Amino acid sequence: MTGESLWIRSMEFCGRYARCHQMPERSFFIRGYQLPLCARCTGIMIGNIIGLMTFWIDFPLWTALLMIPMALDGTVQRFTDYESNNRRRLITGLLWGFASVAMTFFLIRLLIYFLT
Repeated sequence: MTGESLWIRSMEFCGRYARCHQMPERSFFIRGYQLPLCARCTGIMIGNIIGLMTFWIDFPLWTALLMIPMALDGTVQRFTDYESNNRRRLITGLLWGFASVAMTFFLIRLLIYFLT
């Protein structure tokens, strides 16, 4: 499989299964190739990985507050003329991705506690 066909398959896969819009102006490029996920989805995926690597740490429920910056950035961008930039999208995605995994593990631990 050539590098070109691998890139095309990854773009198709992420567009279909990750539900990423893959807009070029909202994506990062490496050596002329657009990454298969936009900046925000890239941040979410990296944040998820970091969250999974730290699953044994008991993060408090207030970790959910880390989700607020992405919610605000996306909402304001959607309903106003404000245009976010890729660095902000990456950072807010990282926070959201990490917080969503940390919060999920926290809620699972809470559920196990109450069921045992």
